[in-house]
Amino acid sequence: MDKLERLFQQLEYLLPLATATVGVAAIAVWITSARVDDLELRLPGQDGRPASGSAVSGKEVQAGQPVVGPGQPAAIPGNWPGFRGPDRTGVVRSEVPLARRWRSGGPPLLWQVTVGPGHAGPAVAEGRVFLLDYDVAAQADTVRALSLADGQEIWRNSYPVEVPENHGSSRTVPAVSGNYVVTLGPKCHLACWEATTGRCLWLVDLVKRYGTEVPPWYTGQCPLVDNGAVIVAPAGRALMVALDLATGSPLWESPPVPDFQMSHTSITPIEFNGRKMYIYLATGGIAVVDAKTGQLLCVTRDFVGKMATCPSPVALTDGYLFFCGGYGAGSLLAQLELKGTEVSFRVVRRLSARDYGSEHQTPIFYDGYLFGSRCPPGAPQFVCLAPSGQILWTSGADRFIRGSYVVGDGLIYALDENGTLFLIEARPDEYRVLDKFTIWPDAQDTWGPMALVAGRLLLRDFRRLACLDVSAEGNREGP
Repeated sequence: MDKLERLFQQLEYLLPLATATVGVAAIAVWITSARVDDLELRLPGQDGRPASGSAVSGKEVQAGQPVVGPGQPAAIPGNWPGFRGPDRTGVVRSEVPLARRWRSGGPPLLWQVTVGPGHAGPAVAEGRVFLLDYDVAAQADTVRALSLADGQEIWRNSYPVEVPENHGSSRTVPAVSGNYVVTLGPKCHLACWEATTGRCLWLVDLVKRYGTEVPPWYTGQCPLVDNGAVIVAPAGRALMVALDLATGSPLWESPPVPDFQMSHTSITPIEFNGRKMYIYLATGGIAVVDAKTGQLLCVTRDFVGKMATCPSPVALTDGYLFFCGGYGAGSLLAQLELKGTEVSFRVVRRLSARDYGSEHQTPIFYDGYLFGSRCPPGAPQFVCLAPSGQILWTSGADRFIRGSYVVGDGLIYALDENGTLFLIEARPDEYRVLDKFTIWPDAQDTWGPMALVAGRLLLRDFRRLACLDVSAEGNREGP
């Protein structure tokens, strides 16, 4: 039995004894202070909007020419090259010291720009901020390169596509590698752009090429760039594909899986017993794919999301994986097992939806523990879990449901749905808030993924992208 599983068993028996008294008191406090509002079920087609955007157009989509703006790349170190940061975990080591308490007026706002309706998150590389936006007036997916220093636009480029607003239009985070920026649009247009100029190098319509069915709220899948290849899961005539980063030419394709369609999740890379694999949570279950060949190693329906599955698989250690979803899906702890060349999937523990479920955000595994926001039917709180599923603490009356969060140098930056940013210590023994500040009193849908680079925190709501100074130097009191 490996160390991680022994830890699970120890926690299972010791934690209830150690926390019983505290738990009774905490329940009493929660009942009196944490109110769960009635939630409206979010269904495709509400408000007269379309139920799906999966219709195939007869027109070939082509990108235009880049439009150059006044912005200049910033001479600022550090990169956030894609979804969930440098290693796709939501955890980063900051290039500069981070403040453990902000100035009295909150962390300084360095710049803010208006963006199209949606939840697309930024990527950062070489002093440039890349965002796949949606231009409503032009009806076009629009890639924007902004200066990390002041938010001024360096360039923009686009291709025409009609994306009727359905709880937002944009969804995803670009992937940056060298001079390449890869984006996946709401209706599954996969494109590659020159980071320095904005010139479009290639564009692939996954619906036309692979028979992808666009998810009801458009795709939330963020592309993965790995060793010169773009990895995405069309979940149509091919479950997963690898395309050459420079040309878009196919490198390998995984076979389709019956009843597996594209979800809102992204691919999680994992190293296990010296073998690299990609884990994808589709609408019908979980697939494990060999990273070198695209061979389908394992398919399981041990965890299937409900309605809209957004959180991506979380890689723990020793082949352990954590899956979760909202709308009553709950969570699953599982482990990959390798016998010779065969990969299998072992269920370790299931968590009820009341124990832990997440509608939008992917939990963060940091220093041996899971941190994340929990949605109803559990109390809408930020929580810390042991990998076994034991809840170690909750945020009590501080409510979190769908807002984004990241971890930098042991600090959690968590945004609630009221536009308040919390600074929380990432520790398993207690919920400790170091500071908090309301950035947007009129916040709407604070769901877009954050980025943290060189003491600059990039975060957004439905219509705004802001850059805050959360560095220690920038938050010293005084002139």
